Amino acid sequence: MAQTANPKARELIQTVAQISNALMNEVAKVIIGKQENLRRITIGILSNGNMLIEDFPGLAKTLMANTFASALGCKFKRVQFTPDLLPADIMGTYMYDQQAGEFKLRPGPLFTNVLLADEINRAPPKTQAALLEAMEEKQVTIEGITHILPAPFITMATQNPIEQEGTYPLPEAQMDRFLMKMTMGYPNRQEEKAILQRRKLRGKDEYDIEQITSPKKVVAMQKALETVHVDPAIMSYIVELVQRTREDHRVITGASPRGSQSLFKTSRASAAIDGRDYVIPDDIKNVALEVISHRIFLKPESKIRGVTGRHITRKILSEVPVPVIQ
Repeated sequence: MAQTANPKARELIQTVAQISNALMNEVAKVIIGKQENLRRITIGILSNGNMLIEDFPGLAKTLMANTFASALGCKFKRVQFTPDLLPADIMGTYMYDQQAGEFKLRPGPLFTNVLLADEINRAPPKTQAALLEAMEEKQVTIEGITHILPAPFITMATQNPIEQEGTYPLPEAQMDRFLMKMTMGYPNRQEEKAILQRRKLRGKDEYDIEQITSPKKVVAMQKALETVHVDPAIMSYIVELVQRTREDHRVITGASPRGSQSLFKTSRASAAIDGRDYVIPDDIKNVALEVISHRIFLKPESKIRGVTGRHITRKILSEVPVPVIQ
């Protein structure tokens, strides 16, 4: 199996793996029975990407984001998206300082490390669009002046299913800026009982979270992924998966080149979490549904038949030959 020849790089990836697994174990003390989602969010953090969690209210979406921020040692801000929320409410605005005799920026909640955009699809499109620059360029422009956001900057957005009353579908351009889209799902009986047992043992509603890392270390781990080797055959596999989403007759638009870049980044993060400094096909297959499905926009007749982006992605994964890496 191909891998980098640099021992320092391998040692670096081992450190990333240790911290990542410690992070997931710490969050697992609070979030019970969601190991796959804990891994996906850790992959998203290492990939410096934004994540969208869609599910019904009360399924620990907000708790997940808050717990990760605490374990990361990152600054955390929460914005409750509502129909009357304005762009200035999240970005901030310039206010006149009488003592200084000048206008000074009063930063909004975007100036943080982990932003929880709660129920993002309850706000009108204009406010959702205000997030686009922050999500992609990690900066905001207020009254013509550009401000760089703190590093790392990660948006973890939650949304209710669009069939629910008072929701707006997210614009296609914004959906494409989410690295991954995932669901939480209801706990089973055993998991729900464990939630109650842990609450009883704690003797309080609040959770005690140990800080595992720091913003500076998170940025260093993100940079360390550049040492993870991606074989040309793996790159061809990524391209083939993404290209086929555009060729399906049921689709209006398939995944963009941002989708293939997202698969590239998340596969590296997946490898690093497992302590490998090289990507294998399983790294792609394990994240493809969450990375590609939400970037596929279907024809109306396909939607009526109940076809989803996940159906198409699964079909493509089953059809594209898996590369053999020497």
